[in-house]
Amino acid sequence: MGSASLNFGSWTLAWQEFWEKLAPHCSHLDCWRAQTFWRRFRSKPRAILLQGSRYCLDQCLERALTDLLRRARSVSKSVVAAHRVPLGLLLLSRQQLTPDQLRAALAAQRAAGHGRIGDWVQTLGFASEQQVTAALAKQWSCPLLRMNSLFSIPFTTDGSRVPQIPRTVLEAFVMIPVDYVNATATLHLAFGDGIDYSVLYAIEQMAGCRTVPCMAVPSLVRQSLQSLPGRRDENEVVFDQAVDAAEFARIVRSYCVRLAASQVNLVACGPHLWVRLFRLSRPPLDLMLRALPEAPGICFRSQ
Repeated sequence: MGSASLNFGSWTLAWQEFWEKLAPHCSHLDCWRAQTFWRRFRSKPRAILLQGSRYCLDQCLERALTDLLRRARSVSKSVVAAHRVPLGLLLLSRQQLTPDQLRAALAAQRAAGHGRIGDWVQTLGFASEQQVTAALAKQWSCPLLRMNSLFSIPFTTDGSRVPQIPRTVLEAFVMIPVDYVNATATLHLAFGDGIDYSVLYAIEQMAGCRTVPCMAVPSLVRQSLQSLPGRRDENEVVFDQAVDAAEFARIVRSYCVRLAASQVNLVACGPHLWVRLFRLSRPPLDLMLRALPEAPGICFRSQ
């Protein structure tokens, strides 16, 4: 009896999977087609994956995107590591700064009302950029990249392509890819102004790889960023015109229809929202949205 029940349960599950493939279920709770199987089977609307869930492209995708964009804004903040030793004390402990010099740098910072202590010790000539960067690497508990120059690498030495990262993301976080290990899908990124874990998480979610951060001399990182082509490539669109979540959801849906996208992913990335549209036989298209925190809803600016 038990064996018969087990076989019947397996047969029922296989039958349900067959009908689900025949008439896919929309994940939106208010989808009118989701009410009955026959309604889904007769209409068979074109569907698209959003964050791994299937939605009808004609109506439900736009509503699901609007809800997702509103939720994403609340977490669109940088993730800063807590309990880090102050940079001035690190330079002091490494005997690269004297107590009098540290007090002078702190006084200059307070008087100006802006700037980081690392910038002020360099401005006053108390420490070099290399020394400050080494202390930052110690502060962030990550390796220091020791190179005379940096560069953006579209390919590694074995010919494998580095995962696609929008230029907007690289510039916003002052970072550059320095190596990619294809065998382990590990991307090494050099930061010039401190490590932001929100962007590491975003890259891992979008590119399906593991990220490993390191610190590098900021001037070299910026030099590498400036050496990138003047115009963004065809795989990146940056929005600068203020729109609300519903309007941008319509824009994303329009791109999905135009490009025949099969999947849409969205992730908060510091002050940005990063939308990636996956398309067949071509690299994905990235839509970058700069959220305006002073607006009551989600707003973006397009460039």
